[in-house]
Amino acid sequence: MVWVPLLLVACVAAGAGCVRVCRAALAAARPREVPGGAEDLTVCEAAYLSGGPLRVTDLTLVSMHLARRLLLAHTGWATVVDASGGGDGLERAVLGAIGPGGQSPVRAVRPVVAAAESVRLLADGLVERGLAVPEEGRRALAAGVRAARAGFLLTLALGTVAVLLVPEGSRGPVVAAFALPLTGSGLCLLIGLVEVFPYTRWASPAGQRLLAGLSRADPLTALATRGHAVLEPELRAALKGWEGPRK
Repeated sequence: MVWVPLLLVACVAAGAGCVRVCRAALAAARPREVPGGAEDLTVCEAAYLSGGPLRVTDLTLVSMHLARRLLLAHTGWATVVDASGGGDGLERAVLGAIGPGGQSPVRAVRPVVAAAESVRLLADGLVERGLAVPEEGRRALAAGVRAARAGFLLTLALGTVAVLLVPEGSRGPVVAAFALPLTGSGLCLLIGLVEVFPYTRWASPAGQRLLAGLSRADPLTALATRGHAVLEPELRAALKGWEGPRK
């Protein structure tokens, strides 16, 4: 019975990971009253709820490109065409990230704009309305997924060691005993990675409902909700910051 202490450690590790994932998932899914309706969700808010700060940045870059205030080249460079008029906070953040030279690689612009004050204010407003998951909720969920993964791997490792410690003819009960914590931690990890984490990373359940009610007919709304896949190849190359020769 030398494998029993290993089983106890595996059960504790697997249980801790499962508890953290479940608690984070329940906190993220906790319903909140949402004022207004789907018409109150702007395209920038939809972008944040669908893909976070970088999606908002991409939406702003493409919007300025379509308005001919900015040129996004397939080579991965952004060039200011028209800096007059000021624009909103997001556009000013883009112009500030590009700098006084009027040209900068998109890969350098995107993280600067994503961390700008205007994006943070947008996120705070969505959290206040109950449409976005707070930053601490995203951190707790990510930590829960990591704990579940660690519990699964530790259980697998301890189970393997335990099986090797007993004679070959007596390994059946050991395998059966470790199957429970291994299955439990594996299911929690699957829930965290497939069911919970991708869909609640930015949007709360209320935010997801508003996103589901948006029409994708408008190109900018489609970009906000679906990402780069809806763009033309040259714009996709520009946002990815590709700087190689054009094929």
